[in-house]
Amino acid sequence: MSGGKDLMKSIAEEFELLERHIAILRNVRENQPIGLIRLSETTGIPRHKVRYSLKLLEQQGIIRATPEGATVTDDYESFMESTTEYIKGLYARVESLLEKLV
Repeated sequence: MSGGKDLMKSIAEEFELLERHIAILRNVRENQPIGLIRLSETTGIPRHKVRYSLKLLEQQGIIRATPEGATVTDDYESFMESTTEYIKGLYARVESLLEKLV
């Protein structure tokens, strides 16, 4: 039974990571340029987690590190649109799965 719990935990962790990335991205967009400490303060997310998210988002080309702080790139809008569509697709799949479980 613990295998099922581990699977659910893994799914929840991935979802939380996506939520964190989105929260950080929106905050960067609204307050750019913004530094790590301020991002941590305004989002309530610990600095080490903000640092990790910023690194991943920069590697994806969605944000840019500048001497003044993080800023979003021109890819921000398309990333948010594609993420919205992806989440809508997941939502439909979750609804379908729920129907199969009941």
